Amino acid sequence: MQRTTEIVNCSTPDSLPSIERISLIPRNIKLKVVFGRHIQNLRESIGNQWKKALPDFFIGIHTVEPEINIAKLISDEEILEHQIFFERCAKDYHSLATKLITDLAIHLKVEINLDRPMDTFGIFKMGKQRGVMNPWEYFFHGGHCAFFNTKTNQEIEVSLLSGAEFGALDAYFFTKYILSTVTYSPLPVELYEEYGDGTRILEGMIKLGKFERVYSDGGWQRDIIVKGKNKPN
Repeated sequence: MQRTTEIVNCSTPDSLPSIERISLIPRNIKLKVVFGRHIQNLRESIGNQWKKALPDFFIGIHTVEPEINIAKLISDEEILEHQIFFERCAKDYHSLATKLITDLAIHLKVEINLDRPMDTFGIFKMGKQRGVMNPWEYFFHGGHCAFFNTKTNQEIEVSLLSGAEFGALDAYFFTKYILSTVTYSPLPVELYEEYGDGTRILEGMIKLGKFERVYSDGGWQRDIIVKGKNKPN
């Protein structure tokens, strides 16, 4: 989903938007605060103040341009209202991730080491990291295998560092998956910031008892999964 950007040019400290004004920004508006020449040195300190005062907002302090971008993230109330939807998405994610990586193992003619899947697929990161398993394109990178459906544009990332739990949830990847899944459209709630909204969704669903943190890969990595789904189907 796309936001409308509202630009606020500020030349003095008094012209900067107040915390109250920022807190009233609707979720479909992104505020771009541009610091004039005489107050550019205040950008970082002001941005950090806003971050502390507005934990439910994305506050992006630009490292080069004299600006701060502000956007309201998904609220606790919205997560509570749509918890069934997010739970469904996580279960679907788990099922699809497990199916795809299982099908890929068959396609590549390997047997998955369910304790350490990276031991199975790591060899394909050396010059063979990309391929096609119609209609899916796959790409091994880092500790994941990315899948892209060339027919529907659906995207999903499968963790290779979480033992037999291929549906481990990452804030950014989970939101990308939701936004790219046609069957979820139109979404019951607006999502704009892949990482910011995704982080709040994961944390909110843990608080609601729908998601949980588990240790994987020898006990050193802590993953977030949908509750009751820590084993492949």
